[in-house]
Amino acid sequence: MRIGFDAKRAFNNYSGLGNYSRYVISNICRFYPENECLLYTPEIADKEIFRKPDGSFLKQPGRHPWNAKGSLWRSFRLTSRLMKDGVELFHGLSNELPYGIHRNKIRSVVTIHDLIFLEHPKFYKPVDRRIYLQKVRYGTRVANRIIAVSEQTKEDIIRFLDVDASRISVVYQGCSRQFYKKVTEPMLLDSHRRFALPSEYLLYVGTIEERKNLLKVVMAMHQGNIAVPLVVVGRKTDYFNQVKEYIQLHQVQNIHFLNQVQTNHLPAIYQASSGFIYPSSYEGFGIPILEALNSGVPVITSRGGCLEETAGKGGIFIDPLDQEEMIEAIRLILEDSALRDRLIREGGAHALKFREEQTIPALYNVYLQSIND
Repeated sequence: MRIGFDAKRAFNNYSGLGNYSRYVISNICRFYPENECLLYTPEIADKEIFRKPDGSFLKQPGRHPWNAKGSLWRSFRLTSRLMKDGVELFHGLSNELPYGIHRNKIRSVVTIHDLIFLEHPKFYKPVDRRIYLQKVRYGTRVANRIIAVSEQTKEDIIRFLDVDASRISVVYQGCSRQFYKKVTEPMLLDSHRRFALPSEYLLYVGTIEERKNLLKVVMAMHQGNIAVPLVVVGRKTDYFNQVKEYIQLHQVQNIHFLNQVQTNHLPAIYQASSGFIYPSSYEGFGIPILEALNSGVPVITSRGGCLEETAGKGGIFIDPLDQEEMIEAIRLILEDSALRDRLIREGGAHALKFREEQTIPALYNVYLQSIND
């Protein structure tokens, strides 16, 4: 089978959608090498972020004037390119499909990660909401099969977009294999020196944006007189200014922001931490939680929704807006060794259900269903 992938985020995105794209592409190529995998991207921002798997083929725009702007090529010109390349199945890895794909014989699958822009519209500009809605409506309407990354996302697709449940398959995400193995002592020491890490710390990994509630974490650390530092890894948005303002106003000393962290350094940063906190108000899945579980780190995350699916028995669940509850959870993670040991043990067992040996065959089965519909 000749399979086409929307690989833009695999080659250009360091966060969740990029991680998912790299995970799917690399593992489909590894598990099912009898197929031809064609990777479509308008550009490559960083050649080190993703090395295309053996046996796959990179496909980029030609010299046609329409292709000068990559987003136009990806949305409106890609279908004709897929037909020319003889693609039999196309997988839209990030909530969308190229327009016109339903008018030809190419079968299609679209992964929907979340519908946060519909659940919490205040976090998005009106023009962005309109664009996202147009793309996700088209993708879910014309795709032969839809993949939801969690049961919550499936429920949201049905609720917001009125999609027949029989067309939706829940296939969980996984994380990079680099988180499966314990890092060596020299690697730990190198990370401590490179990033000036404290000897003990609580860890946050994720985009610094309002719905992920980093400010609430900083406030809890300050108001709870938590002496253990907080280390933060993530891309900064305008919301970072609110966090910075609070830190400066209250002269909070134990918050460390790491810059320019490459993905190959993350396992050591996770494994050296005393706990991981991810109190997001809403997610589609929460890959950083899975990274923490595989790293042998106990997790604090939000009660309800998909984050309970992801963390399982490896997490303490809180109301992310309840400061006292957050402070108590942080203290438990840092001070109760028996609880820590149990969360690490049960979280590690729970994480096995998200390994590629489980998720990739389930994903490939959706491909086969799409071809045979």
